[in-house]
Amino acid sequence: MKAVIQRVTSASVTVEGKIVGQIGQGLMILLGVEKGDAEVQADWLVEKICGLRIFSDADGKMNLSVVDIGGALLVVSQFTLAGNCNKGRRPSFDTAAPPEEGKRLYEYFVAAARRAGLPVETGIFQADMQVSLVNDGPVTFILER
Repeated sequence: MKAVIQRVTSASVTVEGKIVGQIGQGLMILLGVEKGDAEVQADWLVEKICGLRIFSDADGKMNLSVVDIGGALLVVSQFTLAGNCNKGRRPSFDTAAPPEEGKRLYEYFVAAARRAGLPVETGIFQADMQVSLVNDGPVTFILER
């Protein structure tokens, strides 16, 4: 399971011209599920993301987590994170989880984040989405488990 997390001042996801998820300060998370992933990876990622001290404190140091600042998450499914671009010019998605399994684990991840007490907004699984965000910093991390 892979996650690209971006510290944002705001983010939204639009489907067919309608905003389906929107947050203010917090984290924009692109989540990719791969074959062999299970709940244990999702649980690890949620715990890691909730505790990452990547928001600035009063001294300007990255000392605060998304929980500490009362931030929110916008979680968007992103199967292309499983893409392999090492050979040829067209990415291979052989390592991506099948859609049913990807959706199940994506929804599990979202539920786990909500159980952690964070406000969570989402996109729509397998929809054609347009994502807008203001990356604060910019601060971006890639997590894999």
